[in-house]
Amino acid sequence: MKRLILGLFIAITGCNSEPRFSQVQIDMLLEDSISIRAIEVMGEDVVFGGSNGAYGIYNSAPGQMRVQRQQYDSIYPEFRAVAGTSEDIFLLSVGNPALLFKTGGSGLELVYKEEHEKVFYDSMTFWNDKEGIAMGDPVEDCLSIIITRDGGQTWNKLSCNNLPKAAGGEAAFAASNSNIAVEGDKAWILSGGAKSRIFFTPDKGKSWEVFDTPLVQGESTQGGYSLDFYDEQNGVIIGGDYTAPAENRSNKAITKDGGRTWELIAEGEDPGYMSSIRYVPGGEGKEIIAIGFQGIYYSADMGKTWNKLSDEGFYTIRFVNDSTAYAAGKNRLAKLILK
Repeated sequence: MKRLILGLFIAITGCNSEPRFSQVQIDMLLEDSISIRAIEVMGEDVVFGGSNGAYGIYNSAPGQMRVQRQQYDSIYPEFRAVAGTSEDIFLLSVGNPALLFKTGGSGLELVYKEEHEKVFYDSMTFWNDKEGIAMGDPVEDCLSIIITRDGGQTWNKLSCNNLPKAAGGEAAFAASNSNIAVEGDKAWILSGGAKSRIFFTPDKGKSWEVFDTPLVQGESTQGGYSLDFYDEQNGVIIGGDYTAPAENRSNKAITKDGGRTWELIAEGEDPGYMSSIRYVPGGEGKEIIAIGFQGIYYSADMGKTWNKLSDEGFYTIRFVNDSTAYAAGKNRLAKLILK
């Protein structure tokens, strides 16, 4: 009987998720007049794209920062999406015209251009070295989605005939380059504004479904801003209303069935509006970091409760390993060490 009771006690207490982290060390790597909302970790390094045509890479081994500016005709693009393969780095701009560049032998090479008064791309990522996806606001009656199958050399826009219809006023936010998540052959896209939904493809963009979310929505500043999936079943979304950042209801939710249904978490509890969210690698889907201009928050229990680690504000975050990440924001790029 004693063994049974002891075993039950261990089983119960083992279910509790003790927070591993209580603070964060922030090492500033770049402080410049660049707004950075798009970063991508490549090995131990980080690539970033920002305002006024600025882009660059921080090589961690020598601790070297390289910043350049890209001009197209008279335009200095504002890069809000960055992605990478093992061979190349890709940068995608917002606004008209949409400009997508890849690294080439002598700088950046333009591989996609789209002109339309409504064009506005928000996010980009790759499934593998050959296949990638980018998404943006509707220019017709569906989200704008472009896909590459040849390593980013060419990109093709999906027809609205093959996509779910967008609701009036439904779009997305280019806040942190995290409107898209991929796992295996699957991809999830988070919209916001008048409607905040999940657009889902199980087969790398060949077919699509759409699912509702419980996030606050209806106004152009409301809805989902960021999503991440730990595996093909467990995901998290966050957002709110950046014009009312203290509001902490209906702004964060999790799924356990691949995005089909969502459950609100930490209702009435901070964090409020956040622009970027990521699972901590190796955290078994329990550990999550949320980041925004109001600070850095950490959860060890699938978002049920949160602890604020820092008041320092950032727009976006990407992990290197289970305790090291890069974060970027207004005029800054930093290395974060969770402790």
